[in-house]
Amino acid sequence: MVYHSSFVEEEGITKACGCPLLPLKSHIKGPAPVSEQDRTDIVDEAITFFRANVFFTNFPIKSPADKLLIYLTFYINVALKRLEGCRTLAVGTKAIINLGLEDIPVPGETGFPFPDLFRNYLKQVREETSGRLLSVAYRANGTPNKWWLAFAKRKFINVVLL
Repeated sequence: MVYHSSFVEEEGITKACGCPLLPLKSHIKGPAPVSEQDRTDIVDEAITFFRANVFFTNFPIKSPADKLLIYLTFYINVALKRLEGCRTLAVGTKAIINLGLEDIPVPGETGFPFPDLFRNYLKQVREETSGRLLSVAYRANGTPNKWWLAFAKRKFINVVLL
């Protein structure tokens, strides 16, 4: 059974095209509401659940937050593929920054199911996920964490985004 988001029905959360604009513990400017630092946010959930969820070929959506969790799981998968050959945190950081500069299908473009309203939020949440992913994909000494980077070879729900 897949791990679903705990953000089932959040009071006062704005939704765009059925996806919630959930609060983030973020220093990155964007449309996301700011979350308390000691509270789990959707990025924490995506990183925590990634290694379990990536094994599933189906992901039934039980709440609007699951759509965002699926998006972040795809993004983490793509990011890990980029980090796979990077042997230091410095090289991994460059790879993640370059990934952020690439044209990833975003709302309003062919192949993306959400309209343009969601674009800035998804950009902010991708940047936040990238920073936090580096802290688990590399150890404190800057060397790769093979227990995370091994998952770069997995396909989430049998789809390759990039």
